[in-house]
Amino acid sequence: MTGHLARALAATLLAAGCAFAQQAEPFPQPIVTTEGVIRVNVAEFAAIPDSAGAPPRMMLMINEPGTRRLFVNDMRGPLYSVSYDGKTVTKYLDINAPNWGVSVQSMGNERGFQSFAFHPQFNQPGARGYGKFYTYTDSSNMEPTPDFVPNGGGNTHDTVLFEWTARNPAAPTYDGAAPRELIRFRQPFANHNGGLASFNPLATPGSADYGLLYFTLADGGSGGDPFNHAQNLATPFGKMLRIDPLGGSSANGKYGIPAANPFVADGSPQTLGEIYAYGVRNPQRFGWDPRNGNLFLAEIGQNIVEEVDLVTPGANLGWHDWEASFRFISRTEIRLNERRADPKVTYPVVEFDHRDPLLGGQVAITGVVVYRGTAIAPLANLVLFGDNPSGEVFYFNADRLPSGGQDAIRRVMFVSGGSAKTLLQLIKEKKPNAARADLRFGTGPDDRIFLLNKQDNTIREIVR
Repeated sequence: MTGHLARALAATLLAAGCAFAQQAEPFPQPIVTTEGVIRVNVAEFAAIPDSAGAPPRMMLMINEPGTRRLFVNDMRGPLYSVSYDGKTVTKYLDINAPNWGVSVQSMGNERGFQSFAFHPQFNQPGARGYGKFYTYTDSSNMEPTPDFVPNGGGNTHDTVLFEWTARNPAAPTYDGAAPRELIRFRQPFANHNGGLASFNPLATPGSADYGLLYFTLADGGSGGDPFNHAQNLATPFGKMLRIDPLGGSSANGKYGIPAANPFVADGSPQTLGEIYAYGVRNPQRFGWDPRNGNLFLAEIGQNIVEEVDLVTPGANLGWHDWEASFRFISRTEIRLNERRADPKVTYPVVEFDHRDPLLGGQVAITGVVVYRGTAIAPLANLVLFGDNPSGEVFYFNADRLPSGGQDAIRRVMFVSGGSAKTLLQLIKEKKPNAARADLRFGTGPDDRIFLLNKQDNTIREIVR
């Protein structure tokens, strides 16, 4: 073979190799920045106090309809109630107070008081769930024996689900005893911890889903799922879980495993009955469509693709065999020519590229709110999600679900001072040195939507 032919063959093989596994952008056409933009108004709704001498690290805001209060948490431990008009903010409980023994581990960007949920019977005297609510937190107290440990080494902290019982749910501050521990996970790394805990708001008394608690647990951290947790049905890491917090059929006897969970009767003694869906990396947020019950999950990708998934019982969302629609190779490589090739995997409804010029390099998806209200007409029948660092908010159509890619993604901008801005730009009006938004969504009565951040203490509401 001549030198010329050898060099040509080498170039051909190199090109072919790059086609199989490469760092190239999976979506060459960037997110559209000007077409289909929805502009809405925002108003400052409430201010949450500093904690530890810094702005609160707000993660979640939800409505508790029985007591007509909103609640919002700070990752360092405080849980605040907020009146419906935003004028009254009260510290309801600090789960990190020494008398509770919780010992919130909130070091770094990812650890802390992750989520909370009120039992749907919280304000119903005589009901089994009366006064009960749940907190999902990282803890530095590792003395109790964990219920689940990772497949590999490492023990940086625990992630724990606690049940609290208020004597009087309408009291301005928590008046109950120390919490009951339901389930404890030993974490091998400091990143990728717990996500959201939530009861299905659409479930009605007597329905199969009523009183069942959904929560997500990431793959254990590091990068690339080194212990192969997400695809392993014998471990809770890398899963969406569903339990009955008032039951007792679990291995530790502290919660129940719903008989309708998809893997309860799969015939394998190794499979965990708590699993509702699997194959997730760092699933921070999820939400239901109030019209049809669709359950959407925002899944933070490795280094290349972010995704929103439609979750069904027993779904395999792919990680770490797949990063969104593409075969996963490593932290920096995916196989672009092997896209959506496994029919047993549930692939994203939308996804976007880390390198998209709109996003500024640091990328982490968040969401998900399905708006079926009428007060904010431009948002009707849309699924809202966003990018955590940049503060960009996006939408896609809830009734015509896309089948992957970022072509269907469009922006939501916020009108302030006569111009349309992102959340980060709004934050910079108060905190000029803010480098990121740390966007989270909150929801309230009458389909109200709130924007949270970790920079300027301010909760903003999307208004007419």
